[in-house]
Amino acid sequence: MLRMVTIGVYGFDAESFLRRLRRADVGLVFDVRQRRGVRGPEYAWANSVRLQAALARTKIGYEHHRELAPTTELRRLQYAEDDRQGVGKRSRRELAAEYCRRYTAEILAGVDLTPVVSAPASGTVAALLCVESDPEACHRSLIAGRLALEHGIAIEHLRPR
Repeated sequence: MLRMVTIGVYGFDAESFLRRLRRADVGLVFDVRQRRGVRGPEYAWANSVRLQAALARTKIGYEHHRELAPTTELRRLQYAEDDRQGVGKRSRRELAAEYCRRYTAEILAGVDLTPVVSAPASGTVAALLCVESDPEACHRSLIAGRLALEHGIAIEHLRPR
């Protein structure tokens, strides 16, 4: 059975992030962020150019899959729900039901995930990357769920310790 992991940026520093990927035998990272930057100096390492350089030094491949990123409109819908619940992006624990419904219908339904499934070399573990520490608070969990359902991929969610 094929295996894939998901990972967020929050809660890691650069070294612990790379160490966690290596421990999971990740050989390829699929970046599913719309904007490939993270605000704040503590996460500057996760901005696209720096992250790609760090991954390359560790011999981990990198691909950006913007077609899997939520639109700005969808992100705003989630932010409005976060505001309503009084939580911030870094403390969110789950996605809004309407966000999940719309992301699935507007993004995921229109994307062929076969290239994501077939991109890793045989025996290579791939990682879906976004920013939230909890996969339940991130669209990567929706992608992972679809990969498990439609392609029989075993999913493991990597979290900061």
